[in-house]
Amino acid sequence: MDDATERHNEKMRRIKAARDEMMKTKTEEKGLIIVHTGKGKGKSSSGFGMILRCIAHGMPCAVVQFIKGTWPTGEAAMLRERFSDECRFFVSGEGFTWETQDRDRDVAAAQKGWEIAKEQILDPEIGFVLLDEINIALRYDYLDIDEVVDFLLHRKPEMTHVCLTGRNAKPELIEAADLVTEMTLVKHPFRDGVKAQKGVEF
Repeated sequence: MDDATERHNEKMRRIKAARDEMMKTKTEEKGLIIVHTGKGKGKSSSGFGMILRCIAHGMPCAVVQFIKGTWPTGEAAMLRERFSDECRFFVSGEGFTWETQDRDRDVAAAQKGWEIAKEQILDPEIGFVLLDEINIALRYDYLDIDEVVDFLLHRKPEMTHVCLTGRNAKPELIEAADLVTEMTLVKHPFRDGVKAQKGVEF
């Protein structure tokens, strides 16, 4: 064994030992409040990735989709056609806010979605709920941020996970969450005139 390999192996042994010691202190389990926000791509994609993990682990789950309601996405088609027993899928939005041009309808749709969301979160059979693009509804005050945060902190069952996606997550939600990830935009083909691509963005 050469010196570089031996040094590498020794470094990895030290890292593993430190990691093993750290993991001994991580014993708590809880249902997480997860927020995916930021200007970059991947917020909903990551949420749907967790939905697939739940399905793989036999954990019943649900999706409540705000805002993008009329856009035919691959994830909606797959979950409805192939995994309807494992994952409930609800759509409350009628489309992007600039398409509906009707605030009252948008508010009503968001309120309906939130009622469905609460039912799914409170259902003891459901272990994970994805609230896709709810941050947009919160940003435009279609929903009351205080009500949403209070429900998540005080009424959500202890072991139920909830993931909330969308740009511009409000500070109150970020403060309440256990896990927050901000997707950062570095480069996007839309700026070069490339439209959304099937299989990549929807």
